[in-house]
Amino acid sequence: MIASLLLLSASVTVDSHLPPLLPWHGQSTSLLQNEGPLTTDFELSGGLVSPNYKNTKAFVNRLVAANPTQFKVNTIAKSNAGRDIQLLVASEDGEFDAEQISLSAKPTILVQSGIHAGEIDGKDAMFMLLRDIATGKRRDILSKVNILFIPILNVDGHERSSAYNRINQRGPANMGFRTNANNLNLNRDYTKLDTPEVRGVLSTIKRFAPDLYIDVHVTDGADYQYDVTYGYNPVFSSESPSVSEALDNYFKPVIDAKLAEQGHIPGPLVFVMDKREFKKGLAGWVATPRYSNGWGDLRSLPTILVENHSLKPYKQRVLGTYVFIVGAIDALSEHQQQLANAVKKEKAFVPSELIVERSYAKEPNTLAFKGIKYKRYQSALSGQIEVKYLGEKQAYDALPIYWQKKVKTSVKVPSAFYIPAAYPKIVEKLKLHGVNVERVTTTKPIPELQVASVDSYEFDKVPFEGRFRVKASFSFSKVVNNNLVDWYKVSTQQPLGELATHLLHPQAPDSFFAWGEFNTIFQRTEYMENYALAPFARQMLKDQPALALEFDKKLRDDSVFAEDAQARLDWLYERSPFYDKAYLKYP
Repeated sequence: MIASLLLLSASVTVDSHLPPLLPWHGQSTSLLQNEGPLTTDFELSGGLVSPNYKNTKAFVNRLVAANPTQFKVNTIAKSNAGRDIQLLVASEDGEFDAEQISLSAKPTILVQSGIHAGEIDGKDAMFMLLRDIATGKRRDILSKVNILFIPILNVDGHERSSAYNRINQRGPANMGFRTNANNLNLNRDYTKLDTPEVRGVLSTIKRFAPDLYIDVHVTDGADYQYDVTYGYNPVFSSESPSVSEALDNYFKPVIDAKLAEQGHIPGPLVFVMDKREFKKGLAGWVATPRYSNGWGDLRSLPTILVENHSLKPYKQRVLGTYVFIVGAIDALSEHQQQLANAVKKEKAFVPSELIVERSYAKEPNTLAFKGIKYKRYQSALSGQIEVKYLGEKQAYDALPIYWQKKVKTSVKVPSAFYIPAAYPKIVEKLKLHGVNVERVTTTKPIPELQVASVDSYEFDKVPFEGRFRVKASFSFSKVVNNNLVDWYKVSTQQPLGELATHLLHPQAPDSFFAWGEFNTIFQRTEYMENYALAPFARQMLKDQPALALEFDKKLRDDSVFAEDAQARLDWLYERSPFYDKAYLKYP
């Protein structure tokens, strides 16, 4: 208890640098209890503390013990540091098996907390809601939906706990760290699947087939009035536009009304173009598949990213999350069929072209926005203009917002990709994503088969998420007399064909190629000897007059080449049958 009091007193001092608060007295405070069965650590602390890993597991066990006929806890993965990642399954009829849940007539909601362990609002909100279910206060919830709940995804980062992990966040008193024990950001891992944590999430989704996926975060950035912001890829940029439209039409009105009724201010998931001049406008972000909501959008899994406002007090944020989740459950129960129809439509659609990379539009749209007054001042510390938020309301009638509407890269969707048998890890990852993969058994040549050759490439100078990513330009050429027996075939004419294209097309920024899965193709492992190449090349040019003319022309037109003996020999070697035909070829 003494340690807890010390933490609470520390929280006062570490908040003193933050902007002043607007007063808040939401109706949702009535959800709190101060005593009685299953009162949470969050409630006992007055809304300031979130329990550590050990106490979190203990509370999960107490929930299950209080309601064993409707709650069950499973371990979905183990972190690299050896901690269990738990999944609590809640079902009215005691159907806990993944197959039973996936075939249930009731929709299933998956709520995920702590992918960034300092952003832990979802854990304490769901503990309160599950407590209310267990004690009968919200017995109606499980008559509407089945619940899957991950209390802490980033369990190792959760235990790297400190009052000083997030400089722009009000509580909890001690909070976890953003990345896991290997310093990897789990919400950048949805394509490459390097972490056991995200692999556990994908395995859970594949087995349980939830109808709605909610990933709870706390945002960075500017000050504004909204305490609960949330979003999903907008219709214009979504690869599942019918799903985004269903979320707009059937979910957003229910959630927003529920939040407003309880004294919270729901807002759009946006960021700021210039953090030192708010009036320049907002950035309308479109998530790519490395993120949970971008990945969900690609596979037609309705996915909502919640970003509570970091400057609002922890108690307010947790209560807002509770209300948000109840609103999402009500909307899912009421509009299950409309959402299912949208998902079915999107899974049946096979595009001929995909946008894989976007940039911000030069011309903005506008929106009404509930901001906070600020002033700009010359900082003696930074030597530049900085911003100070004043804690007073500022309404914008038409604030500019720049959406990522500009198409930067698009690719043609092939009918299928073929993967050599030497890449079983790629096949394993595709299957974990839920992509259907077949083994090629015929020796019959594949018509119109093409191979991508790297024309130029550049590696990142520093690692990102543990990888040296690579950017490249490609040319494509037809492969004749191919025999792909024992290779793997990934058809794009399947429900997850769009996701497969993002993962396997080398021009996609979140592809396995871009993440460095095929970096060995940049290695040369066989080399020439000049004493052998010179006589062979002389005969090769004699036998191929067109090649000899090309060589002579390059000598005449390129003086640098003509004076570089090694470049001349390299040119001849590359055109000889001894040159490595797999070098710079995408497998």
